[in-house]
Amino acid sequence: MRILVVGAGALGGYFGGRLKDAGRDVTFLVRPRRAEQLAKTGLVIRSPRGDANIPQPATILAENLRAPFDLILLSCKAYDLQSAMDSFAPAVGANTAILPLLNGMKHMGLLAARFGADAMLGGQCVISATLDPQGHVLHLNDLHFVSYGEQDGSKSARATAIAAAFSGARFESQLSTTIMQEMWEKWAIIAAVAGITCVLRGAVGDIMAADAGQLPVDLYAECCAIAAANGFAPGERARKRSIGMLTAPGSTFAASMLRDIERHAPIEADHVVGDLLQRGGKNPNAYPLLQVAYAHLRTYEARRQREAAAASAPAVGT
Repeated sequence: MRILVVGAGALGGYFGGRLKDAGRDVTFLVRPRRAEQLAKTGLVIRSPRGDANIPQPATILAENLRAPFDLILLSCKAYDLQSAMDSFAPAVGANTAILPLLNGMKHMGLLAARFGADAMLGGQCVISATLDPQGHVLHLNDLHFVSYGEQDGSKSARATAIAAAFSGARFESQLSTTIMQEMWEKWAIIAAVAGITCVLRGAVGDIMAADAGQLPVDLYAECCAIAAANGFAPGERARKRSIGMLTAPGSTFAASMLRDIERHAPIEADHVVGDLLQRGGKNPNAYPLLQVAYAHLRTYEARRQREAAAASAPAVGT
């Protein structure tokens, strides 16, 4: 199975690197700067679950893509999705499977509109990882899980082939017959964590220390209500696990979106929070906390755009 991993950042570098380290046929679609870096330093993974060093991993630039791949593993940020689709489009053939690991659901429709619904698998991952200044992949906890499957729940030949390719790689994976349910359950908790930690500017433990622990619970309930209205009510096990994550005293758990705000970076406001709110129906006032969270994130984006425009404006002489 020929696998194209779109990007070699934290997620693509980790899961693609684990697959490459296990001997799979993996090529990384990267930009010129990252290609040069990987050629020089190799792909380095530092992880509590075991390090990996892959000298000179196979890379390719978008303009050099000529033939289709069997599997495209996609883990970009939502705001990079359009450019990512443009870059890997030449690698999509009649039998190519696209496995996205983005949060939310909006990307599913966008990818299906571009490449066809039949090309799409559902997928989600659980991991905390980042790149250090040298471009090394740093795995920040001991979770490294991917689940994937056909949207209709069938165990297709291609899904089974992907399971075989993933088997033996040094991360946990599961071929799921309920992947859409899993994606909605993850979306509910991700939106709740992003909304509450960004609005209150602190990790879960900080929120608990401020005696504000009911707020994340109430926001999560709003997210679950929207999931239920769309036919994917989170199960009791997922609810208990999520509420535990949102109310753990002393926890340093916070959304990556908060880290993005703190470094004045782009965020996935529309994809993670705005799209969920839109799917709640015509009465957004039914979800007041989610509405406040979305307004907060949009305000940050507006301020960031204004400051960027001001910084790029030509100086006015006196």
